[in-house]
Amino acid sequence: MSERFSLRDHLFNKDTLGQLAGELALGVPGFDADRFLSGVLPKLPELELMARLEAIADGIEAQLSSDFNEMADQIEAALPPPLDPSLRDDDFGQFIHAYPGILAVRHGLEGHRDRALDLLHAATQRFSMEYYIRPFLNRWPDQTLARLATWAEDDNYHVRRLVSEGTRPKLPWARAISLDPLVPLDLLDRLHADPTRYVTRSVANHLNDIAKIAPDAVLGRLRTWTDEGRQAPKEMGWMTRHALRTLVKQGDPQALALLGYRSDVPVAVQLAIAETEIARGDPLVFDVTLRAEDDLPVLVDYVIRFRKSDGTLAPKVFKLKQAAITAGTPLVLRKTHKLKWDATTFRLFPGAQSLGIQVNGVIRAEADFNLLG
Repeated sequence: MSERFSLRDHLFNKDTLGQLAGELALGVPGFDADRFLSGVLPKLPELELMARLEAIADGIEAQLSSDFNEMADQIEAALPPPLDPSLRDDDFGQFIHAYPGILAVRHGLEGHRDRALDLLHAATQRFSMEYYIRPFLNRWPDQTLARLATWAEDDNYHVRRLVSEGTRPKLPWARAISLDPLVPLDLLDRLHADPTRYVTRSVANHLNDIAKIAPDAVLGRLRTWTDEGRQAPKEMGWMTRHALRTLVKQGDPQALALLGYRSDVPVAVQLAIAETEIARGDPLVFDVTLRAEDDLPVLVDYVIRFRKSDGTLAPKVFKLKQAAITAGTPLVLRKTHKLKWDATTFRLFPGAQSLGIQVNGVIRAEADFNLLG
């Protein structure tokens, strides 16, 4: 049996830490690479991913100046060259370069705010500082927002992305921020027209976060941006779809209308489940037929109401098809949904479950099935 892939071992190992030690030895006079490696590497096997970052920062800090201004100078001197500015998407950098953010928060948050923000500006061009800007937003909201407003116009797209990503109200894995979630919309007004997909994806994800809190604000912003025409229509359409994905799953009529889908669309739907008694290991297989008297666009999702441990049912929405129905011609779809009993994030329980077909946000057909334990 092959060994299970370990992300933390892939990111933090003898080779990657050796690279980091070499950078520090080259940039910081007197930095002892062997001392760093012998002090940090033995600790890693027992630590989870984020704890490994802290241990790496500990090992680096032990050989840097205790004066933060000098420490920041040392860190910047040891940073590798900025990520390729000619790329436009998914150039995230290496996790080993997160340590400047950790040390900026540890030693710059209280007494050296401006120098710490300067360090984050430099560091985010090597690895995203989205987690480490957030303590500054909580401690110094006005001053940090003023800095972010400047960074929104920065020449480096990693810096511009940080403005959006760092202020997201529901950033995964990140500490919460006390900032009013609508305040960063002024920053997104500038960033939505960015020419770089890495930035516009962050803007769309940010709007999707806000949509869970204040959907009307998101819908209003998207309409305004579309009317202004500062972003290319194709990219604006992509951003709109990506930003509204949660509202679309919820069947929000305004979100669907903005995307061109009528919730009251006259369509007939037939649903047939291949096997309603499903043994462990077998998939859920079903066929859907849609008919309409007029040509019309449809967004078809399927909703499985899974049984929970207490016997209640909880819905989970999945995409099925974005299509156009031709009048008088049936649209026939088949789906095989794998049922993962051993998933780490979602557990299946035997018993009665149900399947619904959602067209333009409205459930049009339903059927029950049974999972056999």
